[in-house]
Amino acid sequence: MAYDQTDAAPTLAARLDAELRDAHPLTILRKAYETFGDKLALVSSFGAESAVLLHLASQVSPNIPVLFLDTGMLFGQTLDYRKSLAATLGLTDVRDLRPAFADLAVTDPRSDLWRTDTDACCHIRKVLPLDRALEGFSAWCTGRKRFHGGDRLRLAVVEESEGQIKFNPLANWSKAELDAYTAEHSLPAHPLVAQGFPSLGCWPCTKPVDDPNADVRAGRWQGQDKTECGIHVARAPGVAPNVGGDI
Repeated sequence: MAYDQTDAAPTLAARLDAELRDAHPLTILRKAYETFGDKLALVSSFGAESAVLLHLASQVSPNIPVLFLDTGMLFGQTLDYRKSLAATLGLTDVRDLRPAFADLAVTDPRSDLWRTDTDACCHIRKVLPLDRALEGFSAWCTGRKRFHGGDRLRLAVVEESEGQIKFNPLANWSKAELDAYTAEHSLPAHPLVAQGFPSLGCWPCTKPVDDPNADVRAGRWQGQDKTECGIHVARAPGVAPNVGGDI
């Protein structure tokens, strides 16, 4: 079924979601690429669960642009994993997005904003760089899943976001399905998973989790109400979100 991309984004998102809401992630990615071609990007944190979506995307096209937010605060192991996993999967267009020097100089000159305002820190290190990078795309894919809980429990497979189409190919999958896919394809794990990190973000705001029954994102922003970094939060242009991503 062909779609007219001149349709309003909410209308197109609703049509695609109706078609794909029960589809396999690979089918969703193929439809996304068929519909948007080089106007489709995939956003990845190269975190604890990222290998599954990246492997699926590589089966559709290894040339899909992959946007990686290098915040300047990531674990060294994440940076190493980004390089090795991209090479293993044959990804040809991984783009490292970094915060603008001017934003850091004005808002976080000592690189300690995370101590006093995690929302503002995420805004300059994640939200603004991603917003700039997505300007050239009509649609993008994320690795969010409903089993992560919180607002993600209501996650649609396809949604409209800031005038663009957002695909969540893994929305329906459980942790068991992710683990099974990882084992089936012998995908390498992020090295910090074995050290008790079920979800990976920036080092100041990510802790290991001892309880195997805890929420998968329990180690993110511990002791705060914040559950998202802000890139998946609706916001007005130029306004920092007021709530806090494996992406």
